[in-house]
Amino acid sequence: MMAALAALALTACGRRNGRTGQGPYADKVAEAVPQIEAAVGVRFKSPPRLEVRSKEQVRDFLLKKFDETTPSAEVAGQEAAYKAFGLIPDTLNLRKFLVDLLTEQIVGYYDPTTKVLYVVQGAPDDLVGVTITHELVHALQDQYLNLDSLQRQTGNSDRATAAQAVIEGQATYEQMSIMLGGGDIAQHMIGGWDKVRQTIRESQGSMPIFSSAPIVIQEELLFPYLSGAEFIRRFKQHEPGKQPWLDMPVSTAQVLHEDQFFGAQRQVPVSLTLPSTTGRTVYENVLGEFDTRLLIYQFSQDQNLAYRGAEGWIGDRYRIVSTPAGNAVVWATAWKSQFEAAEFVEAMGQGVTRMYHTGSAALGAGGVRTYTGARHTVQITPVQVGATSVVLYEDVPQGQSPRLLEPSRITVAPAT
Repeated sequence: MMAALAALALTACGRRNGRTGQGPYADKVAEAVPQIEAAVGVRFKSPPRLEVRSKEQVRDFLLKKFDETTPSAEVAGQEAAYKAFGLIPDTLNLRKFLVDLLTEQIVGYYDPTTKVLYVVQGAPDDLVGVTITHELVHALQDQYLNLDSLQRQTGNSDRATAAQAVIEGQATYEQMSIMLGGGDIAQHMIGGWDKVRQTIRESQGSMPIFSSAPIVIQEELLFPYLSGAEFIRRFKQHEPGKQPWLDMPVSTAQVLHEDQFFGAQRQVPVSLTLPSTTGRTVYENVLGEFDTRLLIYQFSQDQNLAYRGAEGWIGDRYRIVSTPAGNAVVWATAWKSQFEAAEFVEAMGQGVTRMYHTGSAALGAGGVRTYTGARHTVQITPVQVGATSVVLYEDVPQGQSPRLLEPSRITVAPAT
């Protein structure tokens, strides 16, 4: 679906060489299949299937798939987390907004359950051509791994996003490469890869719902396509002839930083476990480096601060906790060193001061910082867990105790 972004950014391919097979888009499929096989380096095990449906039929189908892959309880948990972290307005109905966003400018969608690419009848020809190429890459991927199971992952959003970056990044990269005649797509565009990113982002103006989305939703939707395509470019350079889905990155940090995945020693995130907390657990998950960066930026509106504050992330775990006055955040992050942990503390401190209009932090023993303002109390606690530098961030409604768990009981273990 998001292939429409790339379609708006680039000029479509030239004229087709003639129709083969049957159906209104048989010529596009026939032309795309050998190009995709050559670009990806594997062949289709069986012919790809494409069916044409009305926009209403495709919309109904997408809504059904959305409910299957993202159960209502998961969406409710994500909404609670976004709101507790201050990433979306309290008035936003996340499911409704995502449904509207999902169905904006529908062109086509590959379904790994039915193994069919559905294309909207009467869609603009240029968008259809791009969409078919992009989604047929997914059809090819699905013949070598189970895309359906990837869509249903829960419990670690960061790892799921990294996997999605491989899947969408490969489809985006190969789609663009085919349209531009092959090779490294950045070499075909004045301004290189930065120009590719800028051009795709500029296409947002034609999507009013997307353009109105909170920054976290926009960036999370774009990440698998933009950062994923950059990851695929690096993968082709470092691992020519290999398939990226055979060795997936396990964190957005590995997608963002070349050395963390392709370096001499791969940086694998640690696993954090939170002890019991005061109050009922509403939702629990992993934020990851990319969303940590987004959070700092949302609070501070300082891109450089966000980059510095999130760099050095090696793992995290957050929990949304219900209190009598509303939901609270308990979030433990692990860092490469005390220096990176201190950078994060400083960045979040500046962000909280701006976001909640607080004064200077009240300093406590062990470097604990407490901020109060805008009906929030935030406590940031550095803690050493074995050899790992950890920072505990607690954001509670004002009037509630900011200490919802015992920091010394946080555990850190190598990721499994």
